[in-house]
Amino acid sequence: MDLRFEQMQTWLAGLSRFKQGELSLPESASSDASFRRYFRVRFNDPTQQQSFIIMDAPPEQEDCRPFIAVSAELDALGLHVPKVLEQDLTRGFLLLTDLGSTTYLSVLNESNAETYYTDALRALVVLQTQAKSSHLPIYDAALLNREMDLFTDWLGERHCDLGMNKLEHQAWLSVKHRLVESALAQPQVYVHRDYHSRNLMLTEQRNPGILDFQDAVHGALTYDAVSLLRDCYIVWPAEQVREWQRQYFLMLCQAGRLTQSEWSGFAKSMDLMGIQRHLKAAGIFARLFHRDGKDGYLNDIPATLNYITEVGSHYNEMRDLVNWTQKLVSRIGEAK
Repeated sequence: MDLRFEQMQTWLAGLSRFKQGELSLPESASSDASFRRYFRVRFNDPTQQQSFIIMDAPPEQEDCRPFIAVSAELDALGLHVPKVLEQDLTRGFLLLTDLGSTTYLSVLNESNAETYYTDALRALVVLQTQAKSSHLPIYDAALLNREMDLFTDWLGERHCDLGMNKLEHQAWLSVKHRLVESALAQPQVYVHRDYHSRNLMLTEQRNPGILDFQDAVHGALTYDAVSLLRDCYIVWPAEQVREWQRQYFLMLCQAGRLTQSEWSGFAKSMDLMGIQRHLKAAGIFARLFHRDGKDGYLNDIPATLNYITEVGSHYNEMRDLVNWTQKLVSRIGEAK
């Protein structure tokens, strides 16, 4: 039992909502790629049994305030998110409503995917068309570039021991410029930033439950949709992805965000946005292993690289990136 676990128990015991009843020992609910941990606790009082989630976010490493603010904003839109019931910002503890333990990833299959993805896309369109995002951090060129540099720094050089020669480096700068240009040219909206199958919960009412939204930014329209449809953790046939992409596009048209004449530009923007995201994700997965000792994400790297080469092969301006990514794929294959 670590010190923070003991502090968490002391904090829970002091909450007035738990005075009249029996509180279970907190059990691990999940962890993520940050320093946050999540625990589930059950409470029995004379009238009912309830379960809650505790977020453990060490204040020297995590700031709970963005989570609290975004939770309130999304809840006000009618989206299904954990509500903050109690907070201790000094020690970094939040008590949240419990959305259950069934992630999209754990249940998705060919028979239910259409229903669940439709629910997720509808919720996303609500977020993008109704939420005000001008107060959020801006997903600007500097941030987009820092994310892409994770790919060359952590996956290329650190993980695969593969650097770039001068010509490759110049091509890399050109690729990054094109991807940033495309992202900034899109309509700028409320971006969840991790809208995928591990952060969407299957719920009986107001499906889906939405988690891990504290890094929300003001950024490109297609970012969250490509996170969902070209998910790092589950891969669907390209034809199916394209059909969901059309469905999402028509939802945006219905909501007045786009017009049907914008389809071709929208589709390309989404493809390029996906490449930017997968560069970032592949780099983060390598960093989690080398810096943080978390090897569980290494198995997800091949899917991200496959997205880059598959989608990038359709665009001449991505040809140099595809070639260099194929070198990484070969290195990773040789290491096995």
